[in-house]
Amino acid sequence: MSQKFTKLQNNNSDSTAYGKWFATAVYDQHFIETEELANYIQQQASVKKSDIKAVLDELGGAMKHYFELGQKVKLEGIGIFKVGFSSIGTVEKENCGAATITTRRVLFQPETERVVVGQTTNKQGKVVQKYVIAKTLVKDVLFEETYDTNLKPESESGSEGSGSGSTTGGSTGGSTSGGSTSGGSTTGGSTGGSTTPSGGEGGNGDGDDGLDKG
Repeated sequence: MSQKFTKLQNNNSDSTAYGKWFATAVYDQHFIETEELANYIQQQASVKKSDIKAVLDELGGAMKHYFELGQKVKLEGIGIFKVGFSSIGTVEKENCGAATITTRRVLFQPETERVVVGQTTNKQGKVVQKYVIAKTLVKDVLFEETYDTNLKPESESGSEGSGSGSTTGGSTGGSTSGGSTSGGSTTGGSTGGSTTPSGGEGGNGDGDDGLDKG
């Protein structure tokens, strides 16, 4: 099995990538839900499906509990989840407070690992390993072009780059009018406010890769 993609052309004349073609992920309308996950996990582990499903059903409530305590939640092999939010900008510092916080969101930073891709020689003549930082969940995903018109691209909110959602070419930077986005790593916001990070930490998966950037 593989992640399917199709080819889309960037038709945004304001984009520096105008006219270029990009591989774009496409999906069907099916979701893998709790029941199906429980079935799969049961086949991989010596645990009853009913017990697995009970745990999965409680996971959301447990994460909500720790979010309300201002904690980040790290799931081994998956990544880190934390709360982010948008805030209305104020002229005076004393007017900026909890009342200016608007949209809440969940931010996700996938777990990463170092993958050795070869060897090289450093300046001292010593042979050292070359590696890349790969996201654990997707490092083994294979890609396959499809011509199935039932599969559709989906927009990746706030994404920039080569365009694996419907914003092909990735030239749409986006501006957040009148406020700032906290808990993320995207800087923008040209009208009435700015998009300011408040938790985009580096290292092995503790910043904002934007599960939901709003």
